[in-house]
Amino acid sequence: MGPHTGQSIGSRATLVLATLSAGQFLMTLDSSVMNVSMAMVASDLGTTITGIQTAITLYTLVMATLMITGGKIGSIVGRRRAFAIGLVVYGAGSLTTALAPNLTVLLIGWSLLEGIGAALIMPAIVALVASNFPPERRSSAYGLVAASGAIAVAAGPLIGGAVTTFASWRYVFAGEVVLVLVILPVLRRIEDTPPSRVRLDIIGSLLSVLGLGLVVFGVLRSGEWGWLRNRPGGPEMFGLSPVFWLVVSGLLVVYAFMRWEARLTRLGREPLLDTRLLGNRQLSGGLTMFFAQFLVQAGVFFAVPLFLSVVLELSALQTGIRLLPLSIALLLAAVGIPRVRPHASPRRVVRLGLGSMIIGILILAAGMSPGANAGIVAVPMLLMGLGLGALASQLGAVTVSAVPDARSAEVGGLQNTATNLGASLGTALIGSVLISTLTASIIAGIQNDPRVPETVQQQAETDLASGVPFLSDTQLDADLRDAGVDPNTASAVVDANSDARLEALQSALSVAALLAVAALFGTGRIPRRPVGSDEENADE
Repeated sequence: MGPHTGQSIGSRATLVLATLSAGQFLMTLDSSVMNVSMAMVASDLGTTITGIQTAITLYTLVMATLMITGGKIGSIVGRRRAFAIGLVVYGAGSLTTALAPNLTVLLIGWSLLEGIGAALIMPAIVALVASNFPPERRSSAYGLVAASGAIAVAAGPLIGGAVTTFASWRYVFAGEVVLVLVILPVLRRIEDTPPSRVRLDIIGSLLSVLGLGLVVFGVLRSGEWGWLRNRPGGPEMFGLSPVFWLVVSGLLVVYAFMRWEARLTRLGREPLLDTRLLGNRQLSGGLTMFFAQFLVQAGVFFAVPLFLSVVLELSALQTGIRLLPLSIALLLAAVGIPRVRPHASPRRVVRLGLGSMIIGILILAAGMSPGANAGIVAVPMLLMGLGLGALASQLGAVTVSAVPDARSAEVGGLQNTATNLGASLGTALIGSVLISTLTASIIAGIQNDPRVPETVQQQAETDLASGVPFLSDTQLDADLRDAGVDPNTASAVVDANSDARLEALQSALSVAALLAVAALFGTGRIPRRPVGSDEENADE
């Protein structure tokens, strides 16, 4: 590093770190805000919980599919410029979302534009830390940037809850536009990485977007269309549900992408993804855990706010307050474990973290009963937060230290792809289990209730087969009254809906617990020795 860089580290380190951390905070805030405000956003835009689930899934999917491409564009145009372009696109998306009159505009602003902006910003943050800090300070800089993301996860439900309850969720996105305008002028103070003379692998980019997009879209529609057999009244392709064909074709395209990238690497050309990196045991272990963590986390973050805001009909602020134990525990574990036990075995910490998450989810699923109140989420949220914080304290260092510094940007792209793909699939899968269980349970409940006339039973089966909206008792009661349904029949439908909702949430959380248990089988690739120790990987 030259003298100019040394002086920049001395005088500008705090400003650089604050700017990059603000960028990371901005990227992480959205999803945690949207989760607590789902019920309000859905009613504001005249859509259903499934519509908002689609928006959350597509936002993380756009990031997952474009993250490696965004990292490569950063190499070509320079990291600082990629950060700036990403911020402008992200700001435009936030403004569009703040003004969205319906779901379509929300999807364009939030899911598409903000997703594209984030795909340019997040890999640039990883590379700019490497270019602005010497090796001995890099690890703590990465830690602080990651902590700002954890703070956004922690603060998001409260910020979103308070703003949604006392004003409107739209002000959160308007606030993001202001934050973008604050960050942009400061960017010129950041030491840039010079652009590289590399070419963008257009074919690889298209294959990765198409393959991952088909798989996640298939999982997202599975709740309404069915996994293998199509639902009554739902679409059908060659005798099967379109979901089957979407997932199969998506996986085949991902396979073609891997083969194409391996061929470019073999020919010495410039691949989008150097497939040899995936052969690195430590890196692939870290990426697998990142994927699993966000798969489970997104599923739980989707189901628990629905229990609080729809089943118990709490306001967005009360929902945010109930999620506070998770946020505080996550932050304490993420920052505290490296301080208190700097030489702890990463493998053991990750296993204990997953164990804590599994116990938390199981207690929550078992506690979902008709008489349950908001208090049942406190201990499970604390255990979930400790588990997520334990994983967050280890995984970043495990992946970044698995390769030389020069490849940190590539690893950043892979890490962000794994986390966003996990979040996208987690929301799609848990949402799908929720809606399909809810539909089956309500139909069964109505059919078994003598208060519901046979003609209404038959009509309900036909109308509800394609998927039931996730509604509160108050909302459903009002809808049935408006439709002129007989009070006795309406009471039976509301009762069936209450029971079915809890059964659906229990099923969704049970699947999340199974996914967390499955993740334990991948922990063998996490190193036993602390990252940076002389004995690291001696056992591999």
